Amino acid sequence: MIVVHHLNNSRSQRVLWLLEELGLEYEIVRYQRDPKTMLAPPALRAIHPLGKSPVITDGDVTVAESGAIVEYLVERYGNGMLVPPPGTAEKRRWTYFMHYAEGSAMTPLLMKLVFDRVESGPAPFFVKPVARAIAHKVKSMYIQPQIEQHLDYLEAELSQHLWFAGDQFSAADIQMSFPLEAAAARAGLDGRRPHLCAFLDRIHARPAFQRALERGGPYELLK
Repeated sequence: MIVVHHLNNSRSQRVLWLLEELGLEYEIVRYQRDPKTMLAPPALRAIHPLGKSPVITDGDVTVAESGAIVEYLVERYGNGMLVPPPGTAEKRRWTYFMHYAEGSAMTPLLMKLVFDRVESGPAPFFVKPVARAIAHKVKSMYIQPQIEQHLDYLEAELSQHLWFAGDQFSAADIQMSFPLEAAAARAGLDGRRPHLCAFLDRIHARPAFQRALERGGPYELLK
């Protein structure tokens, strides 16, 4: 039995969605973030030394990192589902976006999250103005322009293709969902980029996505 070690409001929601798309049975072990630090609890280190989510166990196999988990599940259980045929342009796009999602798209979004907290978080009164000024300047001069560049690129891609790998929904779309949901929640993705918004509407309407939300519980990025 596949066991998903599921941290609330995390990338592990993608894993639940993929399992639902593949029609696989699975169990969920739930973990809650610390409400002050938003970090995963120490108990996750018993499953993987880094104590991060997502991580799955499948018999005696443990797989961490969302991209690795997606590829493992598709390869082992997909029977050709959710991945284009080898050697095709679609498969090359599939591979690219599987890696781009975390390797490129999430980097400025995570930086924005960190600097937002620096800008708004508690600090000694004599440090706070300096910290806020530095955070604001880094965000305005570097982070937000990077986010805008990525969103423009992705908008252009989806103006030419219905899905990220091509005309068919695939696991690459599942992998790309998290950075786009994060961008919509806190980085300015809105109706100015209609193809990206339409993508989010399409994935949210998928029955497997809805079932994953029911199994996984509230998902703050969607609020």
